[in-house]
Amino acid sequence: MLRRHVAAPPAARPPAHRRERPPRALLGAAVAVAACAALPLVWLVVRVAGADPDRVAALLLRERTLTLVVNSAVLVAAVSLGCLVLGLATAAALVRVRLPRPGLWWVLAALPLAVPSYLTAFALLAVRPDARGLGPLVAVLVLACTPYVTLPAAAALRAADTGPEDAARTLGRGPVAAFCRVTLPQALPAALAGTLLAALYTLSDFGAPALLRYESFTWAVQAAYEGTVDRTGAAVTALVLAAATLALVALERLARRRSGRARASTTTTATPPARLHPVATAAVAAALAAVAAVALLGPPAVLTGRILAAGGVPVDLPRLAVAAGWTLLLSGAAALLAVAMALPVGVLAARHRSRAVAATESAAYLGQGLPGVVVGLALVFLSLALVPALYQSAAVLVFGYAVLFLPKALGAARSAVERVPPEAEEVARTLGRTPWTTWWTVTAPQALPGIATGGLLVAVTAMKELPATLMLRPTGIDTLATRLWAHTSLGAHGAAAPAALALLVLACVPAALLVYAGGGRR
Repeated sequence: MLRRHVAAPPAARPPAHRRERPPRALLGAAVAVAACAALPLVWLVVRVAGADPDRVAALLLRERTLTLVVNSAVLVAAVSLGCLVLGLATAAALVRVRLPRPGLWWVLAALPLAVPSYLTAFALLAVRPDARGLGPLVAVLVLACTPYVTLPAAAALRAADTGPEDAARTLGRGPVAAFCRVTLPQALPAALAGTLLAALYTLSDFGAPALLRYESFTWAVQAAYEGTVDRTGAAVTALVLAAATLALVALERLARRRSGRARASTTTTATPPARLHPVATAAVAAALAAVAAVALLGPPAVLTGRILAAGGVPVDLPRLAVAAGWTLLLSGAAALLAVAMALPVGVLAARHRSRAVAATESAAYLGQGLPGVVVGLALVFLSLALVPALYQSAAVLVFGYAVLFLPKALGAARSAVERVPPEAEEVARTLGRTPWTTWWTVTAPQALPGIATGGLLVAVTAMKELPATLMLRPTGIDTLATRLWAHTSLGAHGAAAPAALALLVLACVPAALLVYAGGGRR
């Protein structure tokens, strides 16, 4: 009797797209992008290293540096705590309470990302000219940064396993106690990751601290750059600021990885939102509406009120239209350049795994840890030293925007490419298509919505960027942000109102598209 010999199944091998070496052209383009992203930080380090060591030590150890460190640490801690508490409460209300028109509340919770913090600070000063210092600044930044906590925390609460919460209810715990003790900790890693993003925004913000007269690192760097001939002090202060922000970036990425592992390890249990007593539902909706009204409707209402109280403000419509046009043109060009720079790195990170790829991707994310004032300062000196003809040109400003906001486009591009099934690309390759043709006919059409979302995010952020714009904008060219700043720095609140309203309208349009694309209607 013949025996059947059954061949052992072959050992599992990684997919072909993981085993293949990345194309040289793709790898070279990604390395070039990473080098561009690291350029401002490298210049800053080289500039400080080339200065007199005794002078650098004296600048680092002076009392003013210690004051800036303490002030910035106190500000970051206060804003982070406020954002964590308000963000978790908002996320719990969005996910666990049945509200009328639920999609509306998601949009209102996300739209404050489109309102620049300096615009809210400007509105506060228009109402209370004596508002100065830590307290008003914390209130302004909490309103601006809470969506960084609300959105990831709400997503985590949606995916949380509510089985243990049900078990706690059967053991006699009340609904609020069971939720706080069992379900809320599952969303805490995502909320902490969002809190670190809020801390990063707070540390790098310039407009609101300058308007409310609170001495922070960004204000000190801008003042040192504009007020002295020897810029070593500005470079040293900027390097300390960059080191602090890079430390926050490292903490944020660690918290994000832990949050991802926590979500992956839980079993999703669909739990419909709770139907509260009509009075309790009305109270929750009123609280959400109050926060949205202060963050979204407050600034335009105050600005409109100032215009009406003054009996109208003379508006230079042609100049305002030119500023709005430059705002759209520069932010749109920055979005296109950031997406173009993000694509090679995003495709490389999505389709290949190696230490070189990980290092390239990490270098491309350096812009997330470089405040606008640091990138602006670096590009001013780099353009003067390397290409003087480009000093104070639109090209340098657009490049600065792209370096600053490259991480936003990169994260969207990588996620979009990862969602395209690799098997579809492999089938196209077996049919004889080249890698380039496969990309344009198979991968790009499916990844385009996600990539476009990253471009929108870059555009709405570039519209609001102030310190880099002040340092790098071409002479004679104004954006809405710089026109607003020029008037508010002189205390001309009425004259600044038209530019502020125009900036708010322009920024809210792509922000609303982002919420719509992200499923905010649900």
